[in-house]
Amino acid sequence: MRYFPPVVTGPIIIAIGLGLAPSAISNCATNWLVAFAALIVVILFNIWGIGMMRIIPIIMGVIVSYIVAVLCHDVDFTPIKEAAWIGFPIHWGSTVFGGVDFTNSSLVLTAVIAIVPIALATMMEHIGDISAISATVGKNYLADPGLQRTLTGDGLATTIASLFGAPANTTYGENTGVLALTKVYDPRVIRIAACFAAVLSFSPKFAAVIHTIPTATIGGISFVLYGMISAAGLRNLVESHVDFSKTRNLIIAAVILVSALGLKSNTLASGEAVDGIQFSLGTLTITLSALAVGSLAGILLNAILPGKDYVFDENEPKDTGADLSLENVVLDKQKEYGEKKLQKKEAAKKLKVKVPAEPEE
Repeated sequence: MRYFPPVVTGPIIIAIGLGLAPSAISNCATNWLVAFAALIVVILFNIWGIGMMRIIPIIMGVIVSYIVAVLCHDVDFTPIKEAAWIGFPIHWGSTVFGGVDFTNSSLVLTAVIAIVPIALATMMEHIGDISAISATVGKNYLADPGLQRTLTGDGLATTIASLFGAPANTTYGENTGVLALTKVYDPRVIRIAACFAAVLSFSPKFAAVIHTIPTATIGGISFVLYGMISAAGLRNLVESHVDFSKTRNLIIAAVILVSALGLKSNTLASGEAVDGIQFSLGTLTITLSALAVGSLAGILLNAILPGKDYVFDENEPKDTGADLSLENVVLDKQKEYGEKKLQKKEAAKKLKVKVPAEPEE
């Protein structure tokens, strides 16, 4: 946490949300009517919903906007009709066990070396997301279960998934937005969802239904979720009382935001557009994402620039860049109560009256 104080993690979280914003807009642009239907339903159910309806605004947004898309003839049901009811979810040709030529050691080594810098980017995003989730939920997950455990779990999940041709299981900023929107923080919800996902993965018919969800629906849902991620980053800075009157803090935040957002559409000398920066290492071409560049730049600047105003105590590793517990509030209340009690005793001495015993609080 010495290398991830609030002045670093806050702007990284903001950059995650703002970096995803163009994706939401481009998805909405495919059909603004469908996108607005999803967005409006999410807002209505989240603010004015009653009971269960208030907990599932995103599902309701998807259902209503899907119906709107069907009425607009924007859904093709052919894939659903052609898909089988039962099927095996793993295709061996897309796995490490059946789709990699291990006799080509040069190709294997090149692939491994090329992936390493990408791992750095996902680690930076993981720390930013866990900080954002901690600030949103009000529980310090960097201390309990601990960053070492969340990173290990993240890495193992992604490694196992990649062996079988599945997408990365790394943290996604969208989920922070879901937590902020639904206020449902119980991990059992994710465990139950995982069981449903595992069972439904054996049904190509269900997968086809998911694939027919219009891009505009995803855009409408993302419209509010991505903004909430950036808002969580702002909350991180506010609650941590980051002093932006100090030039060093302004410089760190500025470099992170400009690097993470400005390099997302970087044009190389060859005219190719890449997300981040690209450089050669011998015969290898390495690409670092814009978010990874911004994160590394913020970490280095924070380590180099003098005038640090954030102290991390190794013996009490509870801070994650935001005051995530009620501990300080309780201490303040105890102090205030003690002072009032002392004032009563002093007043009683002057008046020569006995102060009645008070119950312990």
